[in-house]
Amino acid sequence: MTDQAVDADGTTVSEEGWPPAVESAPTERQFLGRARELKELRADIERTGLDTLAGRKAPRARVLLIAGRPGSGRTALAEELVRQVADSYPDGVLRARLTEPGGTPVPTERTARDLLTALGLQAPAGADGDDLSGRLREALATRRTLLLLDDAADAEQVDALLPENPDCLAVAVSGGPLTGIPDVRPCTLGGLDTKSALELLNRFTGSVRITVDPRAAEGLVEICAGQPAALVLAGAWLAHRPKAAVADLARQLRADGDEGPVLDRVFRLTYAALPTAAARTLRLLSLAPAGLVDPHSASALAGCSVDAARVLLDDFTGLGLVRAVESPLPLYEVPGCLLPLLCALTRTEDRPAELQLARARMLERTVRLLVSCRAITETDSSPAQKKLAGTPRALRFPNPRAAAEWLRIRRPALLAAARLAVADGELDTLARRLMAALVRALVAHFGTQAAAPELYGIHRLVLDVAERRNLPREKAAALLNLADLDARTGRTADALARYRAALDAGREANDPYATGRATESVGGAHEELGDYDRAADWYGRALAQRLARDERADAARLYGRIAAVHTYAGRYGEALRNWRSAATGYRRTGDVAGQARALSEMARVQEYAGRPEESLVTCQEAVEWARRADDVRLQAALQLRLADTLERLGDPAAAALHRSTAERMLGDELPESTSGREQDRNAYEIRSTSNED
Repeated sequence: MTDQAVDADGTTVSEEGWPPAVESAPTERQFLGRARELKELRADIERTGLDTLAGRKAPRARVLLIAGRPGSGRTALAEELVRQVADSYPDGVLRARLTEPGGTPVPTERTARDLLTALGLQAPAGADGDDLSGRLREALATRRTLLLLDDAADAEQVDALLPENPDCLAVAVSGGPLTGIPDVRPCTLGGLDTKSALELLNRFTGSVRITVDPRAAEGLVEICAGQPAALVLAGAWLAHRPKAAVADLARQLRADGDEGPVLDRVFRLTYAALPTAAARTLRLLSLAPAGLVDPHSASALAGCSVDAARVLLDDFTGLGLVRAVESPLPLYEVPGCLLPLLCALTRTEDRPAELQLARARMLERTVRLLVSCRAITETDSSPAQKKLAGTPRALRFPNPRAAAEWLRIRRPALLAAARLAVADGELDTLARRLMAALVRALVAHFGTQAAAPELYGIHRLVLDVAERRNLPREKAAALLNLADLDARTGRTADALARYRAALDAGREANDPYATGRATESVGGAHEELGDYDRAADWYGRALAQRLARDERADAARLYGRIAAVHTYAGRYGEALRNWRSAATGYRRTGDVAGQARALSEMARVQEYAGRPEESLVTCQEAVEWARRADDVRLQAALQLRLADTLERLGDPAAAALHRSTAERMLGDELPESTSGREQDRNAYEIRSTSNED
């Protein structure tokens, strides 16, 4: 049994100095007070605006502003208002926080993308803030939606997200007025009324200590200025000291004088009672990305076990120092009003080297979790799975679904960790490992297309590190990845510029893979832009590189890409020569399917060139190679092409025979018989494009 002692205020404490947990910690979370403010805000929703008074229809959503200092309960009031009026907005509630825990405004690009994702819409990767905010307004133009924009730093942040739809409502939370947004009247918060403040204390202390000394309780409320955050800390302090009277706490706070805001004074009182190890852990929580912490990150920061970290976080929750987040995973949030206080403590009580070590431990733990998250998706016999079996149980996931759920919930914090690691500048090696592991995990669980927005941001961070550290190989890889995402979202000119930059970086690094892929991709960008002469030239350069390195399969594919652009340009002779070279290359590498496709395209070009007899012979040869490759769809497509050619040659009976053969091969999957240059062009692009691009 642990030895115990009695503190000066009558509190029983362990020999380590930690007050015992109490069973009377509050569990209710219903909203308290603010009846007048809620009434005014609800009335403001229906208030006649300036546009209506002028005889014009309101051009955009009404904005309600709740202004107050951190810790005044402004977010809680906004959430209560949203709860009360949500039924009037059938298309749902969208929430966004516009300032990061460290005080940095969140870019409009990121906020708009998150809101679009919440609407079930995927925005193009790499789109800028104006484009995304425009897409958001377009998506909300036909919806009746309620937006809660928390912790707005300025009016520009809110203005960029406002729907141009008077049927929507925006509730903004800020520290002051949003000058620049018309027709907005702020609801400025002070302290809670005495009755509500006493009820808040009562949840922590029980009714006895309040009723036996009501004047002391009212005095404590007055000292705390009715500020909810200060009252929560005061109530938790009393809850963990069941023998202390309310007057004892009020006396200690008065003894501190008026040195600083009351929240700071109550926090210092709570912090001073923490054991040394717990106080250090609390300070280090200020390093948690996005202000979100789980037992793993707390364990890594403090250098303790995961179970011990979970116990500490639960204790901090009981003390009002962190908040539990509603989530399937154990997840906690550092209150924004306490974060500056914790940061100030780390600057005065922790050495920079210790803080850097704690950051490094947290990033290393995150990397190991991401590696485990990806490895669970592989087969049992894979090297990653075998390596995973040797890791501690706490770092393993029971199944892929659990890993995907962890990645989905922790994704905002993981992306924030990557941004913070890159911004730090001293942990670039860990930052590179973190970003590589995050990319692999996102692709493994969500796929490249679904994770494209996050991947774009990560690749930009990789590029920042590569440029800062002068790493040309990684710079080339980041530029290629960014350019690929640009190309997929239609920003071909941007993609072309990045492919050229990747080519320069690849040459600087003497990386044949990067230079070869960049050269080919430059050709692909020119092809997409319709500049077939430049496309053929760049494909030719890429082909020369492949031939010089005796990369025969890639050379055959490039012959096909060159042939395709010559076909688009109407240079059928050049196209036929390159398709023959492609077919020869596929035959030499043993790629039967590739040879069949090359012959198929060669027959198409012969038909374009007005040589149907040659096209018929080539197409029959392609059918035979497709049969050997067991490519049923290609066989069927070639049978249809044979039918079309035979009809042009005046043999409808043979054409009907080939058409019926195609129908038997594909059945219901038979595509409609179509003709036209645009559809033919799409076929070329599909069959002659590199899988890498």
